[in-house]
Amino acid sequence: MKRRKSLLLDMTPLVDVVFLLLIFFLVTSVFKKEELALLLNLPSAKEGEKVVEKKDISIELSEESVALNGQTLTLERLDILLADVKDKERPVVLRIDRHVRYGRITELFNILKRHELNNLVLVEEAEK
Repeated sequence: MKRRKSLLLDMTPLVDVVFLLLIFFLVTSVFKKEELALLLNLPSAKEGEKVVEKKDISIELSEESVALNGQTLTLERLDILLADVKDKERPVVLRIDRHVRYGRITELFNILKRHELNNLVLVEEAEK
């Protein structure tokens, strides 16, 4: 009588390999940090096209002054003038000097938020 060899495979090495791969991927994976709450895709000057119409509200902000549609005024006067805007969907084109401190930009954004002007367009200098 001949003995038949069993055809059962030993699963122990396969299980070991699977666990090693699992541990490898857990150790090498990168978890997102909570400080990266906003994933921003900022446009560069090379992308897009100029879409500035006459009905847009144009605001220029520098460290010393602010201008609304080419007229220089104070932030307080800007606040009063923006209260008269009826169409809240009008685009607000913002040109902000790169040396303006964040506190001043925040003041401007608070004024815009107060008057529910949320359609903002940020303009940057075109690359040469």
